[in-house]
Amino acid sequence: MSLAPYLAETTAVQLHLAVVLLAFVLGAWVLFRAKGTPVHKRLGRIWMGLMAAASISSFFIPATLVPLYGGFGVIHLLSVWVLINIGIAVWAARTGRIRQHRIWVTATYVGALIGAGAGAMVPGRLISQMLGYG
Repeated sequence: MSLAPYLAETTAVQLHLAVVLLAFVLGAWVLFRAKGTPVHKRLGRIWMGLMAAASISSFFIPATLVPLYGGFGVIHLLSVWVLINIGIAVWAARTGRIRQHRIWVTATYVGALIGAGAGAMVPGRLISQMLGYG
């Protein structure tokens, strides 16, 4: 494992990866712990903030795979989707629609962090370079 590829990246990429990794770990913790507690609510808010930061930071990273317009690509549509999901999940929790909140949060975690994360592990991408197989 080497941090050299990470350190050679732009600030936007470094921030994005750091925030995504924190969101991945914290999200798992929140999903598998007791729900509705003050700790769940506080950590959930932090997770939502991390997901928003991950989405927003992605807009400063030019698309290299499947670019659509300028520096924006298909992957940026996922970032828009995450921001929408966060809004819906917060609205659902605040209005007592806990089942919907759970669905939107879980879909965001699985789709954005696990789904996109799997794509980020493809050889040649930053994470694969850091882990020494790309």
